[in-house]
Amino acid sequence: MTSGLLLWCGLFAVLSALGTWAARAYALRRRLLDAPGERRSHRVATPRGGGLGIVLALLVACLTLVLRMPLQVVLLAAGALGLLLVAAVGAWDDHRPLSPWLRLAVHALAAALLAAGTFLAGGSGVLALTAFGLALVLTNVWNFMDGIDALAASQAALVAAALALAGGGPLGLLLGLALAGACLGFLPFNWPRASVFLGDVGSGALGFVLAWLAVLTLDGLPLVQWPLVFLPLSAFLVDAGLTLAVRILRRERWWTPHVQHAYQCAARRLGRHGPVAAGYAVWTAIGGIMLLRFRGESIFGGPMLISIWFAIAAGLWFALRRGDPAGRRPLQEVA
Repeated sequence: MTSGLLLWCGLFAVLSALGTWAARAYALRRRLLDAPGERRSHRVATPRGGGLGIVLALLVACLTLVLRMPLQVVLLAAGALGLLLVAAVGAWDDHRPLSPWLRLAVHALAAALLAAGTFLAGGSGVLALTAFGLALVLTNVWNFMDGIDALAASQAALVAAALALAGGGPLGLLLGLALAGACLGFLPFNWPRASVFLGDVGSGALGFVLAWLAVLTLDGLPLVQWPLVFLPLSAFLVDAGLTLAVRILRRERWWTPHVQHAYQCAARRLGRHGPVAAGYAVWTAIGGIMLLRFRGESIFGGPMLISIWFAIAAGLWFALRRGDPAGRRPLQEVA
């Protein structure tokens, strides 16, 4: 059983690596490059769109799972179509910048598809509404947080592994391991020095599939334990949420690119991306272990545990941004 799961994970790592290599070659040929600038954390022009390899691997996984689990065809079709929509609008944006509101509308449509699939597959109305909210939020959170080498893909791999093991049934297990494997196949191209970036095609897709996995995990847990699923997601949720809140309170154009996230401040201070991505990985790994440790148990202190965890994360967010100019005041906005 274990060897079979490892082979399954390895298969999608190989597919993703091949797809990433091809996507990088295509980006170089089409000159799809992210140039350095005051709103970016890299120093050399780097091709984008490498996340297409992850998307293709996940679509193969969905097709394979339909053949293995025909009774799940409705949910798999809804999830795969939502993934295609998110990836397509991201790929379009990688080629030619789109209105953020158009992207958001497409993300909302993809989230609605996942919610409908969840409901038609037997999920409750509450679970379907949760699927819509999670898909819309995590798709954009992963896009917001994709700003330094290895961060978005390593976080997705860790969260996917935790959710795969946390009780989402056979579908959650296999889909989660496929996503973790696909991220591992991409990471050699993105670390220690990125030769290609995920691009919007990859970052949004990661967030969408993680939302799908979270919904599968929630479906296997009693309602009182649902907050536990947010433990491995806390690093990205806190950094993205607090940074967005600060930008809104400052009346900045919060939808535009910036370098005010805590991870960007930390990378600037250290002069390297690796230690920051590693620090976030340690935090998320601990959150995943806590999810696996406490799931299925009656824990009266659950809300207190989660509140303390998120409070510590918020404290670390403030500490990482302290003393950084971009954390104290906005850069000059571009008209």
